[in-house]
Amino acid sequence: MKKQIVALTAIAALTAGAASQASAATSHTVQRGDTLWGISQSNNVSVQDLKEWNSLASTIIYPNQELKVSGSASEEKATYTVVSGDTLYKIANTHGISLDALISWNGLTSDLIFPGQEFVVKGGTAQAAAVQTSAPAQTSAPEQTSAPAEETAVQNTSAEAPSSEAAQEMTVTATAYTAYCNGCSGTTATGIDLRANPNQKVIAVDPNVIPLGSRVWVEGYGEAIAGDTGGAIKGNKIDVFIPSQDAALSWGVKEVTVKILN
Repeated sequence: MKKQIVALTAIAALTAGAASQASAATSHTVQRGDTLWGISQSNNVSVQDLKEWNSLASTIIYPNQELKVSGSASEEKATYTVVSGDTLYKIANTHGISLDALISWNGLTSDLIFPGQEFVVKGGTAQAAAVQTSAPAQTSAPEQTSAPAEETAVQNTSAEAPSSEAAQEMTVTATAYTAYCNGCSGTTATGIDLRANPNQKVIAVDPNVIPLGSRVWVEGYGEAIAGDTGGAIKGNKIDVFIPSQDAALSWGVKEVTVKILN
């Protein structure tokens, strides 16, 4: 009888342990150094399953993200309304999702957002890129005749700096980089795929000087997002992303004015 009780106790303990393990395996909090492939192997699922269960548009993940690692029922959808000072990176980081997922769920084609916009931040599904919601009518620019593409490009980089009492202004040393340099992955520190989005205006910054996710204006470059970092980018120094290697080399090293818009 004693042996039977011991055996039953052991079985009960194993069952409880298995149940606890199964429960713990329904989600995983991303740790520094984790990869989607490594998480998939630890939980005996495929990378594609993880991407579908978590509505990920890429394999990029961030520390402290909560990932579903089992095919449980889909989570309830949640939304967030943009307020003044928000950026896409800040919204994604606050809600523990990737920037790619936020962009994909809401069909965005630009990083420009406006107060009052409503974004899906939980339980979303990928959408086709939609036309970006415009700013409120009272702040819209007057309609004007479109210029040829090459003229527009010049206007975007040489336009006068936006005037804003709230904008922080500084002088920095600016160099340039491409997505195909030696050792470059082509993906920024905030998850922007520069090879897939060569027209994206991005600068690498020292986050202690210019916060990641900030919208900025750079003299001679135009409006951009502070979306990357670099080992040599310290203090008042930035690296502007230019898709063409020749154009990046032509940029050289120059002193420019930067305005942090939000």
